[in-house]
Amino acid sequence: MSYRILAVNPGSTSTKIALFDDDKEIFSKGLVHTKEELSQFKEIQDQKDYRRACVEAAMAENGYALEDVDVFVGRGGGLLALIGGTYKVTDLLADHASRGMTGQHPAQLASQICKDFADKYGKVAFVVNPPDVDELEEISRVTGLKGIYRESHIHSLNQKEIALRYCAGAGKKYEESNLVVCHLGGGISVTAHSHGRMIDSNDIIKGSGPMTPTRAGDLPYVKVIELAYSGKYTQKELTNRLNKNGGLLDHFGTDDAREIEKKIADGDSYAKIIYDGMLYQIAKYAGAMATAMKGKVDAIILTGGMSHSKYLVNFLTEYLSWIAEIVVMPGEFEMEALAAGALRVMKGEEEAKEYTGRPVWSGFEGE
Repeated sequence: MSYRILAVNPGSTSTKIALFDDDKEIFSKGLVHTKEELSQFKEIQDQKDYRRACVEAAMAENGYALEDVDVFVGRGGGLLALIGGTYKVTDLLADHASRGMTGQHPAQLASQICKDFADKYGKVAFVVNPPDVDELEEISRVTGLKGIYRESHIHSLNQKEIALRYCAGAGKKYEESNLVVCHLGGGISVTAHSHGRMIDSNDIIKGSGPMTPTRAGDLPYVKVIELAYSGKYTQKELTNRLNKNGGLLDHFGTDDAREIEKKIADGDSYAKIIYDGMLYQIAKYAGAMATAMKGKVDAIILTGGMSHSKYLVNFLTEYLSWIAEIVVMPGEFEMEALAAGALRVMKGEEEAKEYTGRPVWSGFEGE
């Protein structure tokens, strides 16, 4: 049996939709939302009906009927920490998403929009590997301050899809493999996948890991404290400098790595040391993730938009090829990942998980 699947992926200023017949994409569109359009909504949750109407209009304008869709699948978000997989959108899951249990982000709208469609047309709705996936080992959570622990904030949807695609092509089982996956884009997550679980990674939200085109990454914390008390920044301004306007953007006024590579090609020595420094930090984190798996690594996979760069690939290969084979899978596959997760459940290859509303980790025993 073939299934028609609609994938919905809301972002800050856009909503991506893609329509699939099984795993074959037949239509896709990025729906752009202007600042003026979004400014009428006080909270992200208030955007739900507006974004749903945009999806309905786009489908109708392009000749596709929502009633012909068998499965609605969204990115997910706003949930309490859970293990990876495909989850049926229940009333509890949609309620938690509407409340943004882990903070406000447009991704939380996806499950609700999909559930609205599924309820209206008598179909089913899922989310796949939402941003709330947390499979960290306990030992990786430890920090030097009691009460402050490392959390899992990873590009989980693309990370998992890339790992699954690599394993399928290599004739391996994801549940039996050890991989380091480096998602390299505006945000960077470098993650240890061990036997089907993402056991360690840097934190792309709270701020750890290599610098990125827009994020500062690891910093000497005393100097950050000094900035915080300098009187030059409000809390929001400093947070934005570190997490939205840092990295390459802070150094060069652009987050486009291609522009930095052109500067390097033109002989700009400052551009070279800063850009190489970012790549060096990525390599160090990849090495750390290999250590998390005790050096037993089947492959190190480079993915995301930046992995199109030969300069980047050559640099990281020089630093990391002694650990394991370097595999380059450029780009992102989020929409394909959503459809694939839903399809695995519909075809009986994977069982849908149930969202319990209880976080998978809430502290150390005996603390």
